[in-house]
Amino acid sequence: MRQILLLSLLFTAAIGFAQSKKQLKIEALERKRFEAMTTKNLDFLKEVLADDLTYTHSNGLIEDKAAHLENIRTGKLQYRSILHEEMKLSLHRRSVVGTGIVGVSGVLEEREFSIRLRYTDVYIKRKGKWQLAAWQSLKL
Repeated sequence: MRQILLLSLLFTAAIGFAQSKKQLKIEALERKRFEAMTTKNLDFLKEVLADDLTYTHSNGLIEDKAAHLENIRTGKLQYRSILHEEMKLSLHRRSVVGTGIVGVSGVLEEREFSIRLRYTDVYIKRKGKWQLAAWQSLKL
């Protein structure tokens, strides 16, 4: 009986460790994605954004991967800073649902903006890589 209890505790601890490791990886990926958006690191963004991405901005604009990358590339949408205030992750087997609050400043179509957003996003693991599949935000 003690052996079963010990194995159960070790298994639970291993699962907890794996989840916290996954959580740290997604948190770092999210922060790196935001940095790539401010520095126009399109090579990184091409890798981290899913081909079937749905990116819904707080103003109602919906972009797919190609449109999102093109708007950043051309400067139509320029992110100056994206600062996390809060991030929570709900871990699942091959997906992670994130919620949080960010402060975002930049320029959209030559008009400056500075807003706080509450967001929900979804990362999916495909072929061993985590990719952003969905983003939706609203102004606070």
